[in-house]
Amino acid sequence: MKAPKDGYRVAVVGASSLLGKELLNVLEEHPFPFSRLVTFSDEENEDPELPILDLREGLNPLVPEENVTSGELDFAFVAARLREMPSFLDPAQASGFGQPAFIVDLGAARGDEKATQRPIYPLPEVVSVPFLDQHFPVRGREAYGEDRTYISAHSATIVISSLLLRLAEHFPLKSAVADVFVSVSEMGSRGIEELQKQTLNLLNFQKVPCKVFGSQLAFNLLPRSGGTAGREFLALESHLREQIKGYLQGRVPLPALRLIQVPAFYSLAVSLFVETVQPVAPEKAGEALQGERVQVRRSSQDSPNLIEVAGSDKILVDRVTADPSHPTGLWIWAVADNLRLAATNAVDVAGRLCHRIAL
Repeated sequence: MKAPKDGYRVAVVGASSLLGKELLNVLEEHPFPFSRLVTFSDEENEDPELPILDLREGLNPLVPEENVTSGELDFAFVAARLREMPSFLDPAQASGFGQPAFIVDLGAARGDEKATQRPIYPLPEVVSVPFLDQHFPVRGREAYGEDRTYISAHSATIVISSLLLRLAEHFPLKSAVADVFVSVSEMGSRGIEELQKQTLNLLNFQKVPCKVFGSQLAFNLLPRSGGTAGREFLALESHLREQIKGYLQGRVPLPALRLIQVPAFYSLAVSLFVETVQPVAPEKAGEALQGERVQVRRSSQDSPNLIEVAGSDKILVDRVTADPSHPTGLWIWAVADNLRLAATNAVDVAGRLCHRIAL
């Protein structure tokens, strides 16, 4: 597939999801060369949407999405949990139309867990974080080979991997423990809606709805979710453990991981405890973390928080502190916009594939 003169033909599956909407924003703001955008919905309770969005004047529109084939697309981003595979994601549909589209999976397309444990289409083993891949390649593995499907890392994977890989580049590590504080946006729009209703009802001394989270989350913390989100919360925790392990590939000690549900609408926070082989000055550790996508605060600045990072693709890190009880222990606090960081990384993956196509 050669780079088309007028831009690439792109599909976004799950465009009405929170992650899908953020992906559309990033595509419009990012210098990604595309001429057509096909959207596809497959989530329950999604808002109706147009199947085709024409983004440039003077070009003939594609046929409706149910008639689009993989061979008529260049890239397909999957930003939603799928009940069934759209026809244009089926590589067999490319027959007679050229190569199938590149699929960039943002980690949501795992199908119905109650029906099957298998993904709806074959997924590669390689998880991609382009801005890290170019500096910390896995020995003997090509991050962007001949595959047509690529996994774009979850935002928590990106944050934890960024911190550990950069720290280990300068100081040998012994162990790590990560607490990930996830917002309700990970549960989609229904999680946003229930937290809003819980907050308003509590302030008005009314009974709080608990269908999604199983109990009161507003003004509270939950080590696990009940309700309809319980299965998804446990699946996300398991998914992150496997994805972080698959991406780090033994380059640093595998961190122990736990997720905590917090009463925040957007963004995520990571509290990372790291033990180094030899004592390291916190200031030196902070200097090692600073780099592309990562900004480290000075002691004279306020600590970064979930509200401040919203709308940014940066990872904000507070000044590193030493643990008084552990001579080789360091505490690192980092925050990121979970939707923005994941969407930006997915577009970066497609950008790397564009570069490969042009070669």
